[in-house]
Amino acid sequence: MSDTGSKRPIIIIKRPVIAAGHHGGAWKIAFADFMTAMFAFFLVMWLMTSSTPKQLEGIANEFKMPLKVALSGGNKSGMSTSVIPGGGSDPIRKEGDVNKSNSDADESDKAQDAEKLSALKTRLDDMIESNPVLKQFRPQLMVDITPEGLRIQIVDSNNRPMFDRSSANVASYMRTILRELGPSLNEQPNKLTLSGHTDATQYSQGGKSYSNWELSADRANASRRELVSGGMEDKKVLRVMGVSSSMNLNQDDPFAAVNRRISIVVLNHRAQAEIENAN
Repeated sequence: MSDTGSKRPIIIIKRPVIAAGHHGGAWKIAFADFMTAMFAFFLVMWLMTSSTPKQLEGIANEFKMPLKVALSGGNKSGMSTSVIPGGGSDPIRKEGDVNKSNSDADESDKAQDAEKLSALKTRLDDMIESNPVLKQFRPQLMVDITPEGLRIQIVDSNNRPMFDRSSANVASYMRTILRELGPSLNEQPNKLTLSGHTDATQYSQGGKSYSNWELSADRANASRRELVSGGMEDKKVLRVMGVSSSMNLNQDDPFAAVNRRISIVVLNHRAQAEIENAN
């Protein structure tokens, strides 16, 4: 047998090359989420640094509102199942738990305010009793607490008028009272108002252009000048007005002497704020 016949044929097997399998793109989604979160974070940081304090306060208040209240309104958050403390159903949260601390602070301020005015009343009463000059005028001095603050009324008397008849000229004893009161009123941080009152007797002098309205206003302003002369700062006065005989002290007798009076009100903080805000 020949050599070629004894050799086996060489068989070459060519296996097809298959590309590696796909490993998935989950990491791309995670990376995209991460980048989005980082972008949002830096955007928030930029907004925080460029916002005003008032805007930041508004943003903070939005996060204080419970989701249940924000979505559906409802009653105060004290009745809500949300774990976030919040306010009532009103958008500005004047009700509910959010404003609780503010209301507590307001009540505390009111209590302190009332206590200071009560102490001033006691001090004025003691001063009137201990001051020989003021004590003789005690029947014409009325001191009480009203919703607006501490009211001091100096009332007229048939035997001892505060002003010259049909005039804003201050009588000597009235001048003494006002100048004695001036320093005590000046010690208080509260501002005050003055109002002049007349009885129902029609003003008999002058023309129609001058009446009890003008007379009561002039008397109130004359009283202000005497308080300032006694040592009270002029900036303490917030309002001077004349009310004629529109608010009689003696309702049964509009011509009674006590209706002719000067009323000084040391305002509490609420009444003072209402007048200042009205301007």
